[in-house]
Amino acid sequence: MKDNLDNIFENLKNQFDIEEPAIGHFNRFEVRLGKLENTSKRNPFFTASMIAIAASFLLFFGIWIGTSFSNKGMELANVSSEMEETQSYFVNTIQKELQTIETERNNDTEVLINDAFLQLNKLENQYNTLTLELKESTEDKRIIYAMISNFQQRVEILQSLLLQIENVKQLKTQTHEKYV
Repeated sequence: MKDNLDNIFENLKNQFDIEEPAIGHFNRFEVRLGKLENTSKRNPFFTASMIAIAASFLLFFGIWIGTSFSNKGMELANVSSEMEETQSYFVNTIQKELQTIETERNNDTEVLINDAFLQLNKLENQYNTLTLELKESTEDKRIIYAMISNFQQRVEILQSLLLQIENVKQLKTQTHEKYV
């Protein structure tokens, strides 16, 4: 074996490239390498998805702020300290679920998420109507119960959406395993 390697190197003698690169070659190479690294870090899909996530958060935060400080109706939190705690609990729970859902947003889940957000917007509109009714009749317990039920329905929609997203991920994994 050693003899074979010696023979190979003996036969290739004087055929090796032993020339030094031109002056500045390494600097030009590093500049090109740096440009490639900078361009490869910017993935357009990643940037677009981050913009979509930020826009969704701004939209929901804006809707929540708009309904919270609106002079149109009376919030559940204005009824009593217990109702304030209840509203705070539901709002925090909904925000956490929305954050979790936004991390799961991709091409496979986009339709599911958009459909759930349409349902949430309908519930948001119903809630706004209930705030107007509560302002007119603060003693009506049915309105308070309807507002709490509205929050519960939103949480249920979000939890159901998370289950559907999980099912999509499992189905995709199973499908991928079959074809691998």
